[in-house]
Amino acid sequence: MNSTFERAIAAFEPAHWPLAVGFSGGADSTALLAACAARWPGQVVAFHVHHGLQAAADGFEQHCRSMCERLGVPLVVHRVDARHATGESPEDAARRARYAAFAEMARADEARGAIRSVVLGHHADDQVETLLLALSRGAGLPGLAAMPAHAQRNGLDIYRPLLAVAGAEVREWLAGRELPWIEDPTNEDARYTRNRIRSVLLPAVEQAFPQFRSTFARSVGHAAQAQQLLNELAAQDLESVGSPPRIATLQALSRARQANVLRHWLMRSHGCGPSAAQLEQLLDQVRACTTRGHRIHLKVGAGFVERRGDLLHWYNVAPSPKTSL
Repeated sequence: MNSTFERAIAAFEPAHWPLAVGFSGGADSTALLAACAARWPGQVVAFHVHHGLQAAADGFEQHCRSMCERLGVPLVVHRVDARHATGESPEDAARRARYAAFAEMARADEARGAIRSVVLGHHADDQVETLLLALSRGAGLPGLAAMPAHAQRNGLDIYRPLLAVAGAEVREWLAGRELPWIEDPTNEDARYTRNRIRSVLLPAVEQAFPQFRSTFARSVGHAAQAQQLLNELAAQDLESVGSPPRIATLQALSRARQANVLRHWLMRSHGCGPSAAQLEQLLDQVRACTTRGHRIHLKVGAGFVERRGDLLHWYNVAPSPKTSL
């Protein structure tokens, strides 16, 4: 057991069984599925999401069926409509559809018992790409924390045990076992920012900073730790200001803590992530709210934040102006 990939698999232990592997048929998920099936025979199932976005998708599914038969792993396939709306990132739309499909497959696969653990093949290069994308968008700590090794989503435990393993090492392990994989043709499409980072930026970064995967990983860890502290502070502040928040209690906090607790409230209570500009506008209105007649009505996320008496409320649809004070 000499490779970083093998050590990562040996160190990984999910909290619940059986274990589902997100299986696209690509190199990373193929290596992960093969390694998990060898370590835990009879306790692993493959989840394949048919995105329906390209003509090759049917071929991907057939390849996955063949590979699962070879490995002796049950395969569950879920078809989704992952087309993105106007102005929406295609990658974000496909990612949301994929996680929703995992949850659907986990609930539907009653024959093997309730599946609560899903493992994904994201590796160190994917993590660096995610960090660089976040930096390019001016992201805050949640974006700079990139992908967690363990998270909970849609009632599932999501694991990424390969975040310290370089993509090239994953492929070396796979090639050494003569296991075939498929190459998604969209991975070469320069229209996608992530692909440009992979093909142009990462080789230059590696030439300038050969240890960038480990050093970037430390920065990601620092950002994740800092975000955890902010989450804990936000939870404490939310107990104080209430849900929905009391404006006067908010005003007693610093602007930074107001931003932190409002972001936490919107996400926890409404699944709403405000943009930086929207949050700044809301903070300005909270500061200016010093009279009973001051009106707050701001677009935030997919809805609106409004003042109702001494409290802030968030709505999916804007109420009539006659009832907004």
